[in-house]
Amino acid sequence: MRSRRDFLKSSGALVVSFAAGALIELPMSGQGPFDTHPSHIDPNKLDSWLKVAADGTVTAYIGKCDFGQGIFTAQTQLVAEELVVPISHVKLIQCDTDLTPDQGTTSGSQSTPTNFNSANLALAAATAREALLGLAADKFGEPVESLQVKDGVIAGAGGRKVTYAELIGGKQFHLTVRADARRRTAQQWTVLGKPVPSLDRTALMTGQFEFVHAVRVPGMAHGRVVRPPQMGATPASIDRKSVAHIPGVKVVVRKDFVGVVAEKQHDAILAARQLAVRWNPGPALPAQAGFFEHMQKQPSRDTLSVDSGDVERQLAAAGKVIEARYTYPYQMHGSVGSSCAVADVKAGKATVWSATQSVYPTRSIIAKLLAMMPDSVRVIYTRGSGGYGLNGADAVSFDAAVLSHAVGKPVRLQFSREDEMMWENLGAACVVEHRAALGSDGNIAAWDRTNWVTSLGNRTGYDTPGNVISGMLAGYEPEIPQPAPAKAPRGKFQNQSNHVPAYFAGRVDGVSAGGGTIRRERALTHTVRSPFFTGPLRSPLRIQNTFATECFMDELCAEAKADPVAFRLQHLTDTRVTGVIQAAARASNWVKRPFPSEGSRQSEMVTGRGIACVNYEGGNGYAALVAEVTVNLETGIVRPTRFVVAVDCGPVSNPDGLRNQTEGGILQGMSRALVEEVTWDAQRITSVDWETYKSLYLDYEMPAIECVFVTPEGVAATGAGETAITVAPAAIGNAIFDATGARLRDVPFTPARVKSALRVAGRI
Repeated sequence: MRSRRDFLKSSGALVVSFAAGALIELPMSGQGPFDTHPSHIDPNKLDSWLKVAADGTVTAYIGKCDFGQGIFTAQTQLVAEELVVPISHVKLIQCDTDLTPDQGTTSGSQSTPTNFNSANLALAAATAREALLGLAADKFGEPVESLQVKDGVIAGAGGRKVTYAELIGGKQFHLTVRADARRRTAQQWTVLGKPVPSLDRTALMTGQFEFVHAVRVPGMAHGRVVRPPQMGATPASIDRKSVAHIPGVKVVVRKDFVGVVAEKQHDAILAARQLAVRWNPGPALPAQAGFFEHMQKQPSRDTLSVDSGDVERQLAAAGKVIEARYTYPYQMHGSVGSSCAVADVKAGKATVWSATQSVYPTRSIIAKLLAMMPDSVRVIYTRGSGGYGLNGADAVSFDAAVLSHAVGKPVRLQFSREDEMMWENLGAACVVEHRAALGSDGNIAAWDRTNWVTSLGNRTGYDTPGNVISGMLAGYEPEIPQPAPAKAPRGKFQNQSNHVPAYFAGRVDGVSAGGGTIRRERALTHTVRSPFFTGPLRSPLRIQNTFATECFMDELCAEAKADPVAFRLQHLTDTRVTGVIQAAARASNWVKRPFPSEGSRQSEMVTGRGIACVNYEGGNGYAALVAEVTVNLETGIVRPTRFVVAVDCGPVSNPDGLRNQTEGGILQGMSRALVEEVTWDAQRITSVDWETYKSLYLDYEMPAIECVFVTPEGVAATGAGETAITVAPAAIGNAIFDATGARLRDVPFTPARVKSALRVAGRI
């Protein structure tokens, strides 16, 4: 086995047909928290998490990876804090299946809750600190209570001192992580809670940081995939002679998977372009015009999350029912750099350098694809260009492994821009329909919410290769929603996709479990088959559902002629949601007024403000956002000018890191609200580059962003990376309505849609 240090120091056409042979069924001995499986690294053992070297430096091993969200720094701080050592003495190794525990996928804003709250990294460090204090107490013959520790040095009452290195340097603890290990309190923090600059910032800014794209292995060749021209197309014939003129090219075929390998990247690119493949056509795609209506007519898997049983009766008895329909399009990750991986597959052993957010599930799938045992596959996380969900990082890793296995040498594979954008797992398209009625007291009397969600594939998990394009082409089926009747909810109330409004009481088995006052409630989800692969994209389904819910809440505010802040507060009982709303309102100098206002007008420009809030996943973070915008009535162009956001994620590990995540989330949410939308024709996705898929560019005039952190005492840490983005489209949409009286119910808010809404509202 070559070490990473050794690896870093080294930095006519042949046809290969890949026969899969018998596939190995991977052992699945039971799932644990956050979709983990038992591995050869026992998470109950302290030595699986921490090692103290002879020089006193601490190496920590974690199964959560940093792909731009800042947890590398925050979790280094966590280890330094709990062990009471300088942050410069901590080295963090993340997501290497030969070295780090299995902590599942880095997703869902779970990294901080997992390692800050649970019996993982924090408790391991606390266990180690207490064990070291115990060793020092024995050495000094003094009680533990009399000892003081600072910078990895333990001092006794008699003035004697001993370092961690002297106590255990280079040795193992041979201890179990203790669930009752005493954590350091926020009052004791000297490293946590401080604005420590990102530890990788200098390397990133000076070009010294090694991304997966820069990985080089001795003897490495270069690969490219030859993707179908449309979903469902299969190769009818492959003319190998079409690339015979390119030196040393190898063509790899495995069922419907087609790829090429060459000694030089340029030759691999040429071969992928020139390989003549005749394709059997796939089925025609549904027309983009009218697609949402098409969605609502498809067979579906139905989930009834909340049903008080009396919504229809209440709506029928109401004097007036307010109805609205919201749509949200497919959107893509659009990572600035296309995905890349390097695979080195030898007899009985495979090593893959990958930007995947899930090294253990990726290891499992690669083992399946190569008919190897999981322990024979090593996946080393190496940062890519960022994903926040499921871009092409998993697919490119599988493809590289298949190509390397086929040709018997290391292969580096980087997708073309079209490979990436045409075949990534898109953020789902959604339709949401609302019906609600106001009571005579001005409160919401009943609310019925129904949504339609597209689905095909998802994360690959530990045993689903077909959930991304690579596995499907290799012969595996993706996850497809199966039609099923809705069932009444039972047991614990869950709201992981924010499909249940925060204003619902969330009654389950007669008990209110939500955070709102509305007791006549229903939330029904229809999941339908997507014509394209879908998967998590930052705030998956939460941003879609929150957009529809929070904009409709404003419609009810307008119907009630109520102030949007006051109206929300009177329908909420969850103090953490009300806390962020009140904090955002105060910080933005919100003045209570009837809704909608007339907006202020200067020639063709009008201004307005809007608010939106979220209880993310029903308890994994809280945010409220006030957006201020200007709308050009002549052009329909919307310009956000100011955002004020309040975030509650419990104790804050690093204020700078949290601010970076919050600001970045708002800007990405602004881009998704204003311009981003996947397009297609009858055969294929047509938004395959930066000309055809729009996002906000660097020359866009950025709005001011003000962050307020709400930190209640005595609460656990929650996620924070996805709260701010979740509320951005709704807050912007509500601000447009406040400015113009025109309601935007379809994302993105393009100038054409704005002008159409203005005409409906009689403003132009």
